[in-house]
Amino acid sequence: MPATTTPDEKPLFGRPWIFIRGVPSLKFLPPEGPLEVAFAGRSNVGKSSLINALVGHRGLARTSNTPGRTQELNYFVPEGYSGEGGDLPPMALVDMPGYGYAQAPKDQVDAWTKLVFDYLRGRATLKRVYVLIDSRHGIKKNDEEVLDLLDKAAVSYQIVLTKTDKIKEAGVPRLISETAEKIRKRPAAYPEIIATSSEKGKGLDELRQTIARTVGYSTV
Repeated sequence: MPATTTPDEKPLFGRPWIFIRGVPSLKFLPPEGPLEVAFAGRSNVGKSSLINALVGHRGLARTSNTPGRTQELNYFVPEGYSGEGGDLPPMALVDMPGYGYAQAPKDQVDAWTKLVFDYLRGRATLKRVYVLIDSRHGIKKNDEEVLDLLDKAAVSYQIVLTKTDKIKEAGVPRLISETAEKIRKRPAAYPEIIATSSEKGKGLDELRQTIARTVGYSTV
């Protein structure tokens, strides 16, 4: 059933967003309230750049040329809510630590992995994980391991291709088709693939609309 718009409902992405909390372990998670969507992906997949482009705030999620910089679950929400009583934001966006960074110390990788996996298994308000895949490389082995975990945990996820401006435009439809075929039999995978470019702004409106539908919000 389509969500209905209340008279005072504001566009989900047509307002400022703010960082509210970094979560280094599960005991620091915010109380469960607003629905959440999370962004996962290999280190250097362009996750921070995509989040910043999505909400129109260049400096919101930290970007870096050093892979593995995001080491916590970083929470972002639309501005203008007190968080008290019923004055809660309509949703929260969660930037998850990047995975697959080979040069990180093993104990650090193990800590990131445990944090992410525990969050995925136990967060009732998590509606969907958007798994970012670099369009230049496609789905790699460590991506498949994350998809396996999401399938096992029965957490809905959707593939978002990043950096499509870095490949030939004619190759994008073929990449979408190949990626869709790879996830076709995965039980928790949402079948629609979204191709994006943070630099060129491609696919961002489609991603915004998908997120709004996922959390039951009627205005993008």
